[in-house]
Amino acid sequence: MSELKRRPLPHDFHPPVPSFTVVSDDIVAGGVLKEDQVYEGGNVSPHLRWKGFPAETRSFAVTCYDPDAPTGSGFWHWVLFDIPATVTELPAGAGTGAFEGLPKGSVQVRNDYGSKDFGGAAPPPGDGSHRYVFTVYAVDQDKLGPDAEVSPAVVGFNLRFHAIARAQLIGEYENKG
Repeated sequence: MSELKRRPLPHDFHPPVPSFTVVSDDIVAGGVLKEDQVYEGGNVSPHLRWKGFPAETRSFAVTCYDPDAPTGSGFWHWVLFDIPATVTELPAGAGTGAFEGLPKGSVQVRNDYGSKDFGGAAPPPGDGSHRYVFTVYAVDQDKLGPDAEVSPAVVGFNLRFHAIARAQLIGEYENKG
């Protein structure tokens, strides 16, 4: 399990930027994800709220990434961008189902499950506790550039050059099954 904790986070390879705060009614930092955020337990995107980002923020992006997935490249659970700068909160379920609460104009790309939505935690049974890194990026332009057909890697490439600040919240989940 300690080996899993040393795997890098996606933004460890990006230039350093200031941080701000992201909190959730559904996730406690370092705590276990609720069943709703598990793929087989509800598959509901969590509530997220952020503050303290730079005044020059023009839009936001939100991602959920599992660096501990046994793939060699981690696993993208959610990639959402072009969230208007006036939006500082996503309700639970914004990234799933009917997408109620998803900000107008925002874009979701295909996650590693192959769907354009939030895909909940689903580590292999007995693989230990996985980290689920929810990151909110403050972006320096209204539109990041890509469309809904690109991969999470292309979004990450664009965020590398346009993120002016970043906030993260990490929850964990283990499938003991």
